[in-house]
Amino acid sequence: MTISATVFNDIPAALRVPGWYIEFDNRLAGNAVFQGKLLVLGQKLPTGSQDASTLVRITNPAQADEKFGRGSMLAEMFRAIKSVDLFTETWAIALEDAELAVAAEGSIEVTEAPTESRPLALYIAGYRVWCEMTAGASLDDVAQAIVDAVNADDRVPVTAEVDGTTTSQVNLTCRWGGETGNDIDLRDSVKGEERPRGLRLTYTAFSGGAVNPELDGAIAAMGAEWWNWLCLPYTDTTSLEAMEAELADRYGPMRQMGGRAFAAFRGNHSETATKGNSRNTPHITCMGTNRAVSSTWIWAATNAIVGAKSLAIDPARPLQRLPLPGLIGPAEDERWDDPERNLLLYDGIATHTVASDGTVMIERQITMYQENSAGIADDSYLDINTPETLERLRFEQISMFAQKYPRHKLAADEDREFYDPSQPIMTPKLAKGELLTLYRITFMSERGWVRDYAGYAESLAANIDPADPNRLNVLDQPMLIGQYRVHAQQTQFRR
Repeated sequence: MTISATVFNDIPAALRVPGWYIEFDNRLAGNAVFQGKLLVLGQKLPTGSQDASTLVRITNPAQADEKFGRGSMLAEMFRAIKSVDLFTETWAIALEDAELAVAAEGSIEVTEAPTESRPLALYIAGYRVWCEMTAGASLDDVAQAIVDAVNADDRVPVTAEVDGTTTSQVNLTCRWGGETGNDIDLRDSVKGEERPRGLRLTYTAFSGGAVNPELDGAIAAMGAEWWNWLCLPYTDTTSLEAMEAELADRYGPMRQMGGRAFAAFRGNHSETATKGNSRNTPHITCMGTNRAVSSTWIWAATNAIVGAKSLAIDPARPLQRLPLPGLIGPAEDERWDDPERNLLLYDGIATHTVASDGTVMIERQITMYQENSAGIADDSYLDINTPETLERLRFEQISMFAQKYPRHKLAADEDREFYDPSQPIMTPKLAKGELLTLYRITFMSERGWVRDYAGYAESLAANIDPADPNRLNVLDQPMLIGQYRVHAQQTQFRR
C-alpha cells in the first residue's frame, strides 16, 4: 500500500527540516463511553441558597439541604435518590413557588383523648412523626402535642398549628404552594405500630393546593446539555405539555439528546386512567401510585434513580421487579388487582406491585405513548426500553463515525479503486460495512440490544444523495430485542 502525505493530521506535507516526526491518532483505539445524567426538577424553600432556574450538581443530601432548604420538596427528592444510588451523576434545577400559588391544607381533629400513655405513630406523606400521648390528657393538650411533634421535625413537608376556633383541631399546611401538596397522605400506625387506647382522630385530607411553578425557566436552563433522564414532580396538563414538547424536540434528529422523564400520579383507578388517557408521549413515564402513603414527588424521584441506574447499564433489559426502596405503597385493601393494573397498562400508566413485606416494586415501566398521529392505537413506543435502546444505538453509531471518520471525503463505491488506499475517503459500501460490524458485534453479540442480523443486512442501504455530492443517505432498520415479560404456557394432560 502506498501512503501519501495527505493521510497525516499534524505533520505538514511541506516539510524540509530533517528529523523523525511521529504523530498519534487514537481514532481506531477509542470506544464511546456512555455516562448518563439524571436531572431533577422540584421546588425549593426560601431558606435554600440556590438561585431558581439554575443548574447545580448535587452529590449528597447535606448539599441538597443547603441549596434548596431542609425539608423542601427538592431536598427530600435528593435524599431519596442518594439513598438508592450515589454514583449516577445527578443535577438539579430548583423552582420557586408561582406568584399566585396556594398551599394545600389538611387537618387532624382530636375527638377522644387517650386512656393510655403511648406515643402515636403519625404518618404525614410517608414520614413517621412520633407524638407523645399521655393518659387523661385533654383534647386540647393532645392537639398541642401533635403540633409540637410535627413542627419539631424539619423534614416533614408541612407545618402545624392549633385551630383558632376549634382548639382540639390541628391545621396542617404544606411548606410550598401548588397542586403537589394535595397528594400528601395523612394517617397513623401504618407499619403496625400500636395506637394509644382510647385515642380517636378525624383526618381531613389535604386539598386546595393550586398553581404549580411554570417550567419555562427550567427548560431554558437545561440548555444544550444531554439529560438522559429527568425527574418531574408535576402532572398538571401545563407542565406535562411543556416537558413533552421539549423532550420530543431533543429526541429528534437535529438535537439528538433525548431523555425520558419520570413522573407519578396519585388517585383512584378512574382518576389515574383519565390522567393516562389525556397524554400521548413516548418520553414521559408516569407511575400510578394509587392512594399510596409516600408522596408523589418521592415516588417520581425513587422511580427515576432506580430506572436510570438500570437503563444506564442495559437499556434493553426490562425494569420489572426492581424494588423502589423507601416507598410506602397503598394499604393492602386498596391495592389494584391484576385486571385493574392491566387496564392501566392500556391507559399509558406504569404499574407497581407491593410484596408481602411491603416492598414496592416496578411491575411494568411503560411510557404514556398510546396512538400514532392518525389516532390509531400503536404499541411501538409502549415500553420505556424502546426509546432508551434507540437512543443508545444512535449514540454508538454517531460516536463510531465521528471518531473514525471525522474529516473524510466522500466518493462513490465504483471510484474507490482509483484512489490511494490511504486516502481518507468514505464510500457507501464502507459506511454499510461499519454499520453491519457495529450491529453484529457490538449491538448483537456484546450488548444484546438487537436481533435478526440477516434481515438487517438485507435491508441496510446507503448511497450518495443525487442532489448533494457531500451527503451520504443511509436507511437503517434495526430490529430491537424483546423483553421476557409474559410466559404463556398450556399444560395438557395425557394418559
